[in-house]
Amino acid sequence: MAQTVAIIDYGSGNLRSVEKALGRAAREAGLPAQICVTDDADIIGSADRIVLPGVGAFGACMAGLSARDGVLEAMEHVALVEARPFLGICVGMQLLADRGREFGDHKGLGWIVGDVTALETNDPACRTPHMGWNEVRVRAPHPLFNGLDDEAFYFAHSYCFVPKNDAHIIGVCEHGGRIAAGVGRDNIVGVQFHPEKSQAAGIALLQNFLGWAL
Repeated sequence: MAQTVAIIDYGSGNLRSVEKALGRAAREAGLPAQICVTDDADIIGSADRIVLPGVGAFGACMAGLSARDGVLEAMEHVALVEARPFLGICVGMQLLADRGREFGDHKGLGWIVGDVTALETNDPACRTPHMGWNEVRVRAPHPLFNGLDDEAFYFAHSYCFVPKNDAHIIGVCEHGGRIAAGVGRDNIVGVQFHPEKSQAAGIALLQNFLGWAL
């Protein structure tokens, strides 16, 4: 029986590329999956897995989510009550934080304690925004990164998630200092990079997510 994967539509610009990458990941791994882009709270609430993509500013993305009738409640039901696998991508990962400090202070989902702050580097050669390929070092074993230690992924961001508890950091990269490239607790994970733009390594990571058994 095919598992259902809901990609949450709240006006973000990279939804279709995430949908195509997940479809490819499922096909190549032989994992039956019904993947849909949706802002229907009933579909989200009954999905086996949830993906929250994101591009743009933290506050605007959070406002877009909040404006969709019942979507936040459905996400909380899936992730916090039913404890089904949940993946945040880029700003979708940042929204897991308590607060985003981009163009003012904005409340996040609060699922992983921490703040999203401006990316600052201690190396003049490392520019902001952080754009391009960077190696991710797996800091703590996690099914999402199985077989992917020291693989390169594609980043595009000016802000970064700083978890209060280092134990929630599952992957890091260096860009004028350490950046949390992957965070997680329980059934909830997030990645700062874009797996849908990260070629073979990105597809492998999405396959790991689709096959993640809790």
